[in-house]
Amino acid sequence: MVNTPDIGTEIATTGDGRDITRGYSGALLQPSDPVLALRSAGGDVRIYEHLLTDAQAGPLYEQRRRAVTSKEWEVIPGGDSDIDRRAADSIREQLYAVGWDRVTDMMLYGVWYGYAVSELIYKREGSEIQIDKIKVRNRRRFRFTPQGELRLLTRSNMTEGEEAPAPYFWHFATGHDNDDEPYGLGIAHWCYWPALFKRNGIKFWLLFLEKFGMPTAVGKFPDSSRSEDRGKLLRALESIQADSGVVIPDSMQVELLEAARSGTADYDKLCSYMDAAIAKAILGQTASTQGTPGRLGGDDLQAETREDLVKADADLIDESFSRGPVRWLTSWNFPNAQPPIVRRVIEEQDDLDARSERDERLNRMGFRPTIDYVREHYSGDYVDTRGEQPAGSAEFAEDGSSVGTTDARAGQIEQLQEAADPIIEGWVESLRDEVTAAESLEDLKVRLERGLGQVDPAELTSVLATAKAAAHLAGRYDILRGY
Repeated sequence: MVNTPDIGTEIATTGDGRDITRGYSGALLQPSDPVLALRSAGGDVRIYEHLLTDAQAGPLYEQRRRAVTSKEWEVIPGGDSDIDRRAADSIREQLYAVGWDRVTDMMLYGVWYGYAVSELIYKREGSEIQIDKIKVRNRRRFRFTPQGELRLLTRSNMTEGEEAPAPYFWHFATGHDNDDEPYGLGIAHWCYWPALFKRNGIKFWLLFLEKFGMPTAVGKFPDSSRSEDRGKLLRALESIQADSGVVIPDSMQVELLEAARSGTADYDKLCSYMDAAIAKAILGQTASTQGTPGRLGGDDLQAETREDLVKADADLIDESFSRGPVRWLTSWNFPNAQPPIVRRVIEEQDDLDARSERDERLNRMGFRPTIDYVREHYSGDYVDTRGEQPAGSAEFAEDGSSVGTTDARAGQIEQLQEAADPIIEGWVESLRDEVTAAESLEDLKVRLERGLGQVDPAELTSVLATAKAAAHLAGRYDILRGY
């Protein structure tokens, strides 16, 4: 039998020296990224900043970020009450004011480095505390304690840093395989070695082109030449690289030495391989950038892979912000409200059309969607009105009589009654005439058997057909609404 747990107990702690995977770290924790542990890096992510100057890595990562910010965003109420909707409206207005796309774009660099930090500056607007500005800060200015607390490094305090607590700072980490690493592990970690090898390969490639693309000038001089003459010859050889002709004494000789080699030097293949590795790390595939769609199974697979990354990046920002600043603001300004949700609309319109058609078919079969399903899969602010009495619908008193003159069904009944009344009144009038004219009950019986006083069946059939059609349409409407 398992014992009842102690609430809030954490056993595998990391900030008290119990973590055997780390040595003594002091007041601030160093990243466990092996690339940042190199002597040239010293734990500073600045080494990853230089990677974004790479002609492959920089544009591709910009493409990945733009793929997220190009999508529309929305704020969904956390519940169905009025206060839930007012909380969502407040968050939406604040995000428009601070420029949510701008903030998202800069915070997405956290996927590159492994973590991102921003500072929230507040203002008071009426009775509400609102975000005035969101400033994304340079992550190099921050470190984490062994307990995972964020610290701001300053010139006066580089060893321990200053406190950077919520709700003034919003940060997240991503990419690592455990929660013991507050710095995360960014995509730059996987791009570092390919970019380094490519850079060195290009350097040697340029030397190769200079060596074998242009012959080396060789000068010969007699043994009796003076040092001044030898210097003139050397300068003449140097001028050959730029000038079309040189002048030297006839006692000296100049020759061009062609470099001989065998085999091939595939520097271009090396660079292409490293570019492909960088593209795979950033975009999850190489076909769209390298022009080899067959390697990944065609355009459909490329699009699917790309959409997965876009959705993952968007969900990372949205979830982090919704669980942090959104909850803080809601608790201050709308204590009884369910915190709203900030999200990017990633689904394509064609997918929404197909989904809506499928949902409509399921509704006709008797399976209606929940309001949570509608909010999750369709953009916009929706309210569940299925339990409410819609405007224009019938209301009935306890005795079964209809209430309200604007009732839709009551209006249908009134129209049918207006159509049937002349026919019924004519029928009643005809019967009254026959009763008045009859001399006896036997005579009245004979008159009725002869068809006197009967209504025209064609007119009554038309009215009943109209009533049947109206009832059929009303029934279909109720089914589509989920009643």
